[in-house]
Amino acid sequence: MTSPLSLQLDRSFARRIDLTSLQLFVAVCELGSIGRAAEREFIAASAISKRLSDLESTLGIGLLYRHARGVDLTPAGESLLHHARAMLYSLEKMQGELSEYAEGVRGHVRVHANISAIVQYLPEDLGAFARLHEGIKIDLEEHLSHEVVRAVQAGAADLGICHVPEGDAGELQTLPYRRDQLALVLPQPHPLAGRASLAFAETLDEDHVGLHTHSSIYRAMHGAATAEGRSVRLRIHVTGLDAMCRMIDNGLGVGVMPRRAFELMRAGIGSRLAAVDLSDDWARREIRLVARDFSTLPVAARTLVQHLRPPEPAEAAPPAATAAA
Repeated sequence: MTSPLSLQLDRSFARRIDLTSLQLFVAVCELGSIGRAAEREFIAASAISKRLSDLESTLGIGLLYRHARGVDLTPAGESLLHHARAMLYSLEKMQGELSEYAEGVRGHVRVHANISAIVQYLPEDLGAFARLHEGIKIDLEEHLSHEVVRAVQAGAADLGICHVPEGDAGELQTLPYRRDQLALVLPQPHPLAGRASLAFAETLDEDHVGLHTHSSIYRAMHGAATAEGRSVRLRIHVTGLDAMCRMIDNGLGVGVMPRRAFELMRAGIGSRLAAVDLSDDWARREIRLVARDFSTLPVAARTLVQHLRPPEPAEAAPPAATAAA
């Protein structure tokens, strides 16, 4: 058990250590000469010599062997050099982190996201974030949803943004980001184009233009078709939603994509295509933020998460009291 006297001596020792003297001691050790250290630190050699002597007196041990060519470390000096460097590094790190709050957060965030998030929401959201936080750089990569989850698990990405089917997250943490609605995109003359909504099962007689077979949209389509005892008539695979629209526009089938993505791309294809919402439960999806542990993310990444989180819904006001009849 530590005695009160020992604690008092420990505090006294900490108060007697001068950080400037430690910095000068490290400089002398690195350059091997008090004179060269004085030139680098823009201080008189006699002042450094005095500080080192005072440091040795405070510690009660010799730190340096002084000779005509410069100085060498004593065993005690080597030990102090190790601890002094660690202490000064910690102080620099502390200063750097605190300056993030005083001067604006700076940093670098690695983000992996699926195509739905990138096409529908991230351009505006990340653009607004970049204007608010010029010191934070974001590396954004597009991947399939399951690849996004795997990258976060492996530490290859600080933050993931994707659809996370129940059970796929494992020990990862998730937070809500946005919702999207899947729709069937088809040529305007198609008989189904005038519908307000339809079930995916009604499309199984059509040729489909689809995304990668491992994409979250295709996996949902495949599951829905299997539940009907059918299969998706996938005529063409494409890697992007713009390519899907072009294929559909040229009569090569119908396709499933997020409605908002279709609306954003519609300007390029005029009014030749239409979108009909799918009524299936799986067609109403939630895009989520994914991290190993949101609380331990670097400050820059936590700042981005805070920006991307949807605002908390306002609490409903209590009903006004009515007078008794």
